[in-house]
Amino acid sequence: MKQTKTLWLIISPIRNKINWAMFLSSVSSFSIVLNLVFLSYLIDALFSNNRENILYYFLGMLLCTTFGYFFRLKAFDVSHYAAFKLEALLRKKIAKHLAILPLGYITEHGSGALTKVLNEDVRQLHGFAADSTPLYARTYAFPVFTLIALFWFDYRIALICLAILIIGLSLLTFIMKNSAEVSREFNKGREAINASVIEYVQAMPVVRVFDGGKTSFSKFDTALKNFLGIITKWYKQNGLGAKLSMLILNPLPTFIILLIVGTYWYTNNQISFLGLVSTLLLGTGMMESILPYRTLMNIILRSEISAKRIDELLNVEPLTETTKENILPQDASITFENVSFTYSGREEKALDTINFTVLPKTFTAITGSSGAGKSTIARLIPRFWDIQEGVIKIGQKDIRDLKSDVLLNHLSFVFQDSFIFSDTIANNIKMGNNTATMDEVIAAAKSAQIHDEIMSLPLGYDTFLQERANNFSGGQKQRLAIARAILRDKPILVLDEATSFSDTENEYQLMKAFKNLMKDKTVIMIAHRLETIKNADQIVVVEKGKIIEKGNHQDLIDINGKYTAMWESYQQARNWHIKASHSS
Repeated sequence: MKQTKTLWLIISPIRNKINWAMFLSSVSSFSIVLNLVFLSYLIDALFSNNRENILYYFLGMLLCTTFGYFFRLKAFDVSHYAAFKLEALLRKKIAKHLAILPLGYITEHGSGALTKVLNEDVRQLHGFAADSTPLYARTYAFPVFTLIALFWFDYRIALICLAILIIGLSLLTFIMKNSAEVSREFNKGREAINASVIEYVQAMPVVRVFDGGKTSFSKFDTALKNFLGIITKWYKQNGLGAKLSMLILNPLPTFIILLIVGTYWYTNNQISFLGLVSTLLLGTGMMESILPYRTLMNIILRSEISAKRIDELLNVEPLTETTKENILPQDASITFENVSFTYSGREEKALDTINFTVLPKTFTAITGSSGAGKSTIARLIPRFWDIQEGVIKIGQKDIRDLKSDVLLNHLSFVFQDSFIFSDTIANNIKMGNNTATMDEVIAAAKSAQIHDEIMSLPLGYDTFLQERANNFSGGQKQRLAIARAILRDKPILVLDEATSFSDTENEYQLMKAFKNLMKDKTVIMIAHRLETIKNADQIVVVEKGKIIEKGNHQDLIDINGKYTAMWESYQQARNWHIKASHSS
């Protein structure tokens, strides 16, 4: 029980119902054992031709069978209803907890790992609560009641059965000593297989074009081989012991032992016929009730692993919420003062002593090479993570002194890969403002230069987008996200690589959409395309987590530093073309 402490802690909200289900299962086990006792007396009455008691014993069996069946069904009813309640409670609790976690934690761990906890791990606990807990009670209650009944009939037979039980369970416990570690390896191996299959299927277009599956399929093959190695290792370590324990705890060998001993004692008048019959029925019944024990323990171990993952997620520290009330930004300015930040688990600073100010209703662009820290700057503004050093201010107020809803109510975002929901186009745009009218939605779409393309669709704004809007191009999805941000209409706008998906055809429309979006806003734009930020009021050049240059386009060109080199490279790339060579 010690090793399953986390499991029982996680299911504690339904523990009373589970205890009731286990009690009902125990009552069912008692009824079954009592049924076997009545059967022993019935057989003895038939053998001795005692017709007076046959009907009573038969009625006793009928009642015990009815009660046993009823309590068994009732136990599973209670446990299943409790399991459904647990599933709902856990999913709500996890969802609420995710809502207050730093957004950086969500992005770091990815949707796959969090989805696994929210779906698979919660479902595993549902299965444990619904199906395993009544069996868990039965596995312990049935042998106890059986032993009591055996002691009632003949203590010697009871001691033999108890010895067989202790030997079998001791061997099984020894075998399962390392089961937790093996189960963890087993689950990791299975997850690796699932991940490689998903990757292979999702990357099918790339796979077919480039390597025909040779490289990517090899990951799946490697995962399968590793999984086979885990299973083989377990079998070599525990195979013989598992077979021996199952042999000892099997009803047939126990029946043979009890039959030999009981027959010998019966022929020597050391046990009655009733004692012999009850011995065979109860002894083999006790061993049969132990058969699910190993499977049940494996289910419990897997459930414990799921419970620990849920517990770890729920114990992640939420975003620290300020206790200060009624603090509001004075304006839409943004200030970074000596900001340094290091990602969890890393030694090197992602940002080192960053200082710059964005005045209200001005346009500041942040550029630099990949991995320089540009996106980190953008994502610290809404507190994806909390900084270790320095201060970030909005409207002269430390963002850590602002309530989360106040902070986010001053910000709009368009990220590199804006998420599009599996819903209608209108509802996707209304994510920026759920109370917006249809006219406001259309106006936002027009400003984002996406209205005409929406109206060209058969259902227009009622068109249902596929998962992640795969029926839309990257540029179209970006313009949908821009429409959402326009509808949100907040004083500060953060654009993180928002032009990365634009092609030549989309670029002009995106620029017009950005112009409408950025009107009268304080804007921070992270960009590689220098043409889009040439007219920025301020350009901040970042390199290896530090600001190395700052100024407008012309100021930075005059410096003839990093930005100048980037601008020249950008111009050369734009003017680059392949010259055809003609042979005479």
